[in-house]
Amino acid sequence: MKLVNIGYGNMVSAGRIISVVSPESAPIKRLVQEARDSGKAIDATFGRKTRAVLIMDSGHIVLSSLITDTLAARINGTGGTEDNE
Repeated sequence: MKLVNIGYGNMVSAGRIISVVSPESAPIKRLVQEARDSGKAIDATFGRKTRAVLIMDSGHIVLSSLITDTLAARINGTGGTEDNE
């Protein structure tokens, strides 16, 4: 099982990630709000601005303060060491 650092020492399983998306669009904002209402949102931002939303295969939504490009690089194993934390 490969774990990916999503910021501030938080890790998620790379194999369980369906997608990494920007939180700016209205459909993603609705998805995040629905996940919060149903208790399926995991906020890993430590109070900072949400810059990426990870959609997991379990139906959970993980919020990260790292930008989507950094997370994609970490998931693919091509670097992404610049911490935008």
